[in-house]
Amino acid sequence: MSWIILFFAGLFEVGWAVGLKYTEGFTRPLPTVLTVTAMLVSLGLLGLAMKELPLGTAYAIWTGIGAVGTVIAGIILFGESMALLRLLSVALIICGLIGLKVSHA
Repeated sequence: MSWIILFFAGLFEVGWAVGLKYTEGFTRPLPTVLTVTAMLVSLGLLGLAMKELPLGTAYAIWTGIGAVGTVIAGIILFGESMALLRLLSVALIICGLIGLKVSHA
């Protein structure tokens, strides 16, 4: 169950990272409230997942999901680059996440 909680913590990290873009420096109230809420949920879920998962593994996977998800969101929402080197770098992060999960099993 802790892996599922960690996955959702990572998704909420993507939510708040993307939300930061929409807050326009925390000057827009609704995006700011949604972003701060996503931050709190993300950290809360990470804390719950760390009850059973090692610190290093949980944190690395949380940030990895956030990084990969944010790159994908940036491509979809903001037309960011899909350069081959960028996508290969994301693939390496995904390989690292899989390696952490497999090594923990």
